Amino acid sequence: MSGYVKDDGDGPAVGAAGRAAGTAVGGTAAPVSVLLVDDQPLLRMGYRLILEGEASISVVGEACDGAQAVAQVAALRPDVVLMDVRMPVLDGIEATRKITADGACTRVIILTTFDLDEYAFAGLRAGASAFLLKDVAPAELVRAIQLVASGDAVVAPRVTQRLIENFVRSRAPRNGQESRDPLLAELTRRETEVLEAIAEGLSNSEIAHKFFLSEATVKTHVRRVLTKLHLRDRVQVVVYAYETGLVVPSNPDY
Repeated sequence: MSGYVKDDGDGPAVGAAGRAAGTAVGGTAAPVSVLLVDDQPLLRMGYRLILEGEASISVVGEACDGAQAVAQVAALRPDVVLMDVRMPVLDGIEATRKITADGACTRVIILTTFDLDEYAFAGLRAGASAFLLKDVAPAELVRAIQLVASGDAVVAPRVTQRLIENFVRSRAPRNGQESRDPLLAELTRRETEVLEAIAEGLSNSEIAHKFFLSEATVKTHVRRVLTKLHLRDRVQVVVYAYETGLVVPSNPDY
């Protein structure tokens, strides 16, 4: 499995500032603007060749390290950044943290070599919206960018749990006491249930079926959860649920 993104249909309708208008001249959808960040020129070239063949995607710039990436995001405001993690000057994790902390609508996809790489988890904690393996198939790369730009992306459930449980478990307090975020008290009972369902990896349709709700109602609950907890997307919900102890790691042999 080389890509870990799926469509859950609950995110905002547009990406960054470049897509805020929703349509381009003539009424057609504006292409997703992408910044390529990798210290290897050949990899950047490969991604560019793949993406430039897509009418729905526009490569607006490149960067060879994290510092350049942060500067390019500030200047170009791309919808999506394809971010390598191991780079000189400033690594991809810290660059992601700076980009997401800036308040920009730009979303970051972390590129890693191994699906259980600690850097992938660190990237999600830093605010990335998804991660992909570097050998991702071209069609999966394109689809991932489109989904992440629309806000509808989430790391695949089983991979999410496996990745997050792996690293949250290693950092869990030995006395079993978890730190509960006061913000959780602001959620209604239903919103808490939806939060837990998202953390389990359930899609909107699955959540609707579980609680006998319409998908439109589920989307409303999801947006309220994101707003109240100050989270960017569903991936951040999953990380948050585990790190606050709302969901606990399962069997260590998972």
